[in-house]
This record gives sequence, C-alpha cells and structure tokens, in this order.
Amino acid sequence: MLLAVAAGAAGGRAAGYDAEQLATFVWVGQGLLTVVSLWGWTELADRIRSGDVAADLLRPVHPVIGYLAPDLGRAAHAMIFRFLPPLTVGALFFDLYAPSRWFTVPLFALSVLLAVIGSFGLRFLVNATAYWLHDARGLITLWVLSAGVLAGLYFPLRFLPDWLAVTLWVGTPFPGLLQTPADVLVERDPAPVQAALVALQALWAAALLGLAAVVQRRAEKRLVAQGG
Repeated sequence: MLLAVAAGAAGGRAAGYDAEQLATFVWVGQGLLTVVSLWGWTELADRIRSGDVAADLLRPVHPVIGYLAPDLGRAAHAMIFRFLPPLTVGALFFDLYAPSRWFTVPLFALSVLLAVIGSFGLRFLVNATAYWLHDARGLITLWVLSAGVLAGLYFPLRFLPDWLAVTLWVGTPFPGLLQTPADVLVERDPAPVQAALVALQALWAAALLGLAAVVQRRAEKRLVAQGG
C-alpha cells in the first residue's frame, strides 16, 4: 500500500487511484475498521456455549434484530469517536481527497450503514455455527484471518486482476465491508458505478440478514428437538 501511495505521489496512478485517493483510502479504511467491526464479536457463540441463548428466545424481539440494534448503536458511536478523529489527523498531515460530487457524502453514509449490516450478518452467521458445533472458535479464527484480506483492509482489491476483483465483488459480500465505502468516498468510479456498488451492497446486506433469520429459525427448531 505504501509503495502504491508513493507511486501516486510521483505523479502516476496505481489501479486507477491517484496519490490523494490512495491516502484517503488508507485513512478511511483504518477508521472504518472499528465502525464495521470485522473482529472481536463472539457474544452469540459464547451465549450458545453457556446456554444463556435460551433467554434470548423468550424475548419478544427476534434474536437477529435484538443483536443488530445494539450493533448499529455501537457503529454510530464508533463513527463519531473512532472514525472522524483519525480522519481529521490524516487530513492534517496528508493531502486527502475531497469529493467533488454533491451526492458522494450521503452515498458514503448509506454505504457505511450497509457495510455495518453486512458485517453483522456475516458475524452472526459465523457465531451461529456454535448451534451445531458448540464451539465456533475455529471458524471465528478463520473469519478473522480472511475477512481483512477479502474486504480490502490491507490493500485495495482493485490491485487484483480484474476477473478476480469482479468475482469477489459479485460472488461474495466481503468487498462491501470496507472496499466499497472507501471507493465511494474517493470517487474511484463514475457516478453510475458508484450507485451500482452501493446497490450491490444493499442486496448482500438484505440477503445476509435473511439468511441469518433462516439459520436462527433452524437453530431454534434444533434446540426444541433436543429439549433445550
């Protein structure tokens, strides 16, 4: 990533990004890491292991919504206290990219919201494997190792061959977690592509929430069958 920024600073472009866009990509990606929260959430898996998840099923709120609501509150808090301060510091020491389209900032806000929902859906599904495995730490570790790479945390996915980048974007929800919000903010693509990327995020977010609800329903039937 640093070499790419250096290449851009020398007057060239790396994977379609100039120096300001790459520097912004780095700072935005680091700031969004705590907002999107790729790692560290094991509450559902822990409650399944301890049996406390049974109390969740007695509440009038669906477990998926019951866990999503506080996660959205956490993300809003992180956006204010963990995203904006580092970005401000970055702007003091680097030339960051300022969006030129009036709709980019609200579109970025929507993209971040969808990224948080998508991340939650994936984290919920990984944690929910504990219903069947009882101990989901192995899959959680695999998630930790792969999520950052596939989401574009360590390098922009545009650095990959086009066929691989497109496959990841269309075939997996991972680019929508970090890569898409950052690309939207730095206006890496024309406006129609910007909107299309966010629309793809919305499709994945809806699909992941729907899948989480299906998995939770099947898990509840399994608990009943076992007398839980």
